[in-house]
Amino acid sequence: FTLAPGMIAPLTPPCYDTAGTPLSKVHLLKMEAFFLKLSKDSSPLPSSVSTESAAVCPEQDPDLKPWNPGHNEDNRVEITNGKKFLLSSSATVHSIHITSGGKLVIKDNVEPIVLRTRHILIENEGEMHIGSEICPYQSNVTIILYGRADDGTQPDTYFGQKFIGVSRGGTFEIHGEKKLSWTFLNKTLHPGGMEKGGYYFERSWGHRGIIVHVIDPKTGEVVHSDRFDTYKVKGESARLVQYLSEVANGMILSVAVNDEGSRNLDDSARKAMTKLGSKHFLHLGFRYVPVVPILPAQRLYYREKYSEKLADKIWQNELNFLSPPFWFSVRPKLTVTIDTNVNSIILTLVDDVRSWKPGDRLVVASTDYSMYQAEEFQVLPCRACKPNQVKVAATYLHTGEVVDGVDMRAEVGLLSRNIVVLGETEKQCYEYSNKLCSFFDFDTFGGHIKVSFFSLIRLELIHMGQQTMGHYPIHFHMAGDVDEKGGYRPPSYVKDVSVHHAFSRCITVHGSNGLLVKDVVGYDTLGHCFFTEDGPEERNTFDHCLGLLIKPSTLLPSDRDSKMCKMITEGAYPGYIPKPRQDCSAVSTFWIANPHNNLINCAAAGSEETGFWFVLHHVPTGPSAGMYSPGYSEHVPMGKFYNNRAHSNNRAGMMIDNGVKTTPASAKDKRPILTMISGRYSPHKDADPLKPREPAIIKHFIAYKNQDHGAWLRGGDVWLDNCQFADNGIGLTLASGGTFPHDDGSKQEIKNSLFVGESENLGTETMDNEIWGPGGLDHRGRTLPIGQDFPIRGIQFYDGPISVENCTFRKFAALEGRHTSALAFRLNNAWQSCPNNNITSRVFFGEPGPWFNKLNMDGDKTSVFHDVDGSVSQYPGSYLIKEDNWLIKHPDCIDVPDWRGSICSGHYAQIYIQAYKPANSQMKIIKNDSPDRPLSLEGALSKSTHYQQYQPVITLRKGYTVHWDKAAPEELTIWLINFNKNDWIQVGFCYPKKTTFSILSDIHNRLLKQTYKTGTFYRTLQMDKLEYRYPTKGYYYWDEDTGLLFLKLKAQNEKDKFAFCSVKGCERIRIKAVIPKNAGISDCTAMAYPKYIETPIVDVPMPKKLPNTGLVIAPAISGYLVVQSGKPKVVRSDAGHISSLCAD
Repeated sequence: FTLAPGMIAPLTPPCYDTAGTPLSKVHLLKMEAFFLKLSKDSSPLPSSVSTESAAVCPEQDPDLKPWNPGHNEDNRVEITNGKKFLLSSSATVHSIHITSGGKLVIKDNVEPIVLRTRHILIENEGEMHIGSEICPYQSNVTIILYGRADDGTQPDTYFGQKFIGVSRGGTFEIHGEKKLSWTFLNKTLHPGGMEKGGYYFERSWGHRGIIVHVIDPKTGEVVHSDRFDTYKVKGESARLVQYLSEVANGMILSVAVNDEGSRNLDDSARKAMTKLGSKHFLHLGFRYVPVVPILPAQRLYYREKYSEKLADKIWQNELNFLSPPFWFSVRPKLTVTIDTNVNSIILTLVDDVRSWKPGDRLVVASTDYSMYQAEEFQVLPCRACKPNQVKVAATYLHTGEVVDGVDMRAEVGLLSRNIVVLGETEKQCYEYSNKLCSFFDFDTFGGHIKVSFFSLIRLELIHMGQQTMGHYPIHFHMAGDVDEKGGYRPPSYVKDVSVHHAFSRCITVHGSNGLLVKDVVGYDTLGHCFFTEDGPEERNTFDHCLGLLIKPSTLLPSDRDSKMCKMITEGAYPGYIPKPRQDCSAVSTFWIANPHNNLINCAAAGSEETGFWFVLHHVPTGPSAGMYSPGYSEHVPMGKFYNNRAHSNNRAGMMIDNGVKTTPASAKDKRPILTMISGRYSPHKDADPLKPREPAIIKHFIAYKNQDHGAWLRGGDVWLDNCQFADNGIGLTLASGGTFPHDDGSKQEIKNSLFVGESENLGTETMDNEIWGPGGLDHRGRTLPIGQDFPIRGIQFYDGPISVENCTFRKFAALEGRHTSALAFRLNNAWQSCPNNNITSRVFFGEPGPWFNKLNMDGDKTSVFHDVDGSVSQYPGSYLIKEDNWLIKHPDCIDVPDWRGSICSGHYAQIYIQAYKPANSQMKIIKNDSPDRPLSLEGALSKSTHYQQYQPVITLRKGYTVHWDKAAPEELTIWLINFNKNDWIQVGFCYPKKTTFSILSDIHNRLLKQTYKTGTFYRTLQMDKLEYRYPTKGYYYWDEDTGLLFLKLKAQNEKDKFAFCSVKGCERIRIKAVIPKNAGISDCTAMAYPKYIETPIVDVPMPKKLPNTGLVIAPAISGYLVVQSGKPKVVRSDAGHISSLCAD
């Protein structure tokens, strides 16, 4: 580019280099010479990048003219035709329009400036600057966007109202003062500085008498408590006197009476209490209830309250309600609370925070299950603070350390910046959009910024966003490629921005690619916070971004909670009945509509639903329609997902699952567009399912204190490495696709990772905390994820194939009435369980391991996984199965009652039996060597479908019979699943006499959706002839006396390692039967046995047990034991805790 001769003005501090180091005058003189050289020989930059801002401080442009318009809400400002203004004082105008080479610069080094306007529109080579990258703005400026939605102002057809809008050709740059955006606690923050935090105690009937608590004034800890029933028991007075005499000097003593305590309170006890300072115990009467906090020997604080209750009425005055006076009965209730939030405390942080000044606002994330334990603070003056410390006052405990090997340090975000854009709001809600005030009691019509290109650095956004589509705090709208691919050098970016107390999202990336979003803090907003909108957005990078306290919004079905989902039905077809948990309820901190984006060093620290959600658009939606071919986002490889963390989310820390409906509502599907639907992710090279798979790699992910799941990941190749999970309801569920893996041949795996059931992070007990109870190895009180009896699980197997390698499990401890397991299968599972689910490479257990539950759905009955190296069972190569599943059990299996399972050996596979006409039968399958132990299956599909599917795991090279509780199906399709070439079983299907059959074999290629016939089966009168199978010909044997149709099911083709089907496709046998009318129930069990009973033969001998006979205990690390599972029985740790190794 070419610089005008007078453009290079002397550069003056404060200016910084890209590393944040202040530039000296020598540096600045060298830079002047550098820019002069550029004027001679440099190539042009894109037109949307301001040349002046790249060269000098914006306000040093010599063509700028002072501009101080004063305060006039009717003043419509036009800055056009090359005019350049420098604003140096506060102003109020109607609007500002910068176009045709116009320029507005906010002057630095002045008193704080407040600019109030309805909107600012920048277009057609217009520019607005507040500082620059080389000369950050040092003063304070606030842009206030004002106006009501219903005040009669004509909205802009594109931008709407209350906006800063940048159209093509416009430039908007903000560069505020350099401050650290967010960091971590480096030391646990205890409320009031006391390590034990607060205390809450409540009792009613059944806890009568004098209640005493002894409290340590240094920590706030209740060191002892007791109850003395001086109403009923005479000896309790003497015990109370003795107890009081033994309390150490300096302790705080809290004494209260619940219900009644005077009848047997003798003089010695009354005098002892009076000596300690009580005014009321000497004359304590019937149902007087004094509360006495006192400090023996050295009383520092004293307050005594009492009230009186006579008969069954409380208080002796009439109640002054607006309705007529009345009396009512109540229950006695005693509440003791200890609030330690009385002093300020110094926060110790990971990074140097000297850029945070007194008066700045911070937010510290919750480190408990509730995201509402996030706290806002104002930095207090602190001369004693070190460079990594600030002073605040706190209510909740916030962890600042690695707990049991899991990094649980709370995030601390800076909200304050010296440049602020603020949406002016009303004092209460008004309905500018349908039903808004049914959900919010505050005004949600904030300001918004909508752009195609700009650079924002170090900016604070407050009360931004609106509950209308397209109006968000920062909105990159249909900008296309904003990185080098689009000719932008450097790429467009948003850095060091805080968005808080917002009304619609944080950062929206819409139809834009290659954007850098870095060091952004999003706090207390409505709807998805970091939001990619239509599906084609890719190559965007979210680096070191923090989002917390993310609440539901009305905009999209995925934003809405249950109430909103039921009440907002716009866009639905008449008769639509919402199903909130399926259609809505997905609000997330990071909503990623295309996996090909990068998330690095980010934290999702509290959402109503989920932290990170990768959701799929089968086709692009909205104005992006047509930008990619159908299915692209379901197959595109994932970008970088590295070093991210999620906690304090209700539903999950991370989700890869589901899609959104991309078609409008119709009579066929009444749901509105963008409703949540099913979706399957299977990454392949170039997003082409015919090309090699490219696994999605998730590294160094941390998930803790998420109520339901640490992560729920469904897809093709999804691989986790070096991850940490702790204190989640369920740590990790890996799922493939229900009946089949959506991407056959893929697998999910996790390796080198840590799972902690219940850590030393006990949480904070508060009055509004609904779930508090015993837990952990020592049964101490703690916050719990869902309920006191919820079965906590480490890894949950679902579908498969799944591989668990070199993982460690700690502190999974069962309690009476609550099961806990390190490894478990999904409860109430109707789907298949894959025998290729592998546990290998020294999986370690700190406490109980796998659990085979007693639930009664098909998937529950067929649970199985392969213990490759004996990490679980100490029998290398064995399988762990359900104890009563005799389809895969043999006489040499070892029963483990504590596991409700068995350790077995064998070669296993699956058959899928699809039944038509009828499709609602129960199927019974019997292995011929165990006829008295059948397995009954209900089917995986709902009863309303036109066919049913049964998915048993079977032992290969064995014989079986299949029976029905209704008439036999007229059509059967049998799929050979996980059969290697030449694997076989023989099956007899029960049919009524005089049934005739048509049987063929085929191969179905699920990827290409192609099916071709491979052979026909003919009837033989000799059972032995079933062995003969030719490329296009096979045989069936129809034993009409027993009603059994026999087939030998044998795989003809090779199979890849993790594939369910052969390299050519899924091998199937299809049976069509003509069944006599009124044939009745097809259960041939009585006729089949003993005719076809077989002697049990153990084809695969049980492996030898590993040489160690008990638990292998690794060295203690940070106070806990790493225990490798050994002998499958009840074990005792060094701490004396007794629990089952697999106690669920």
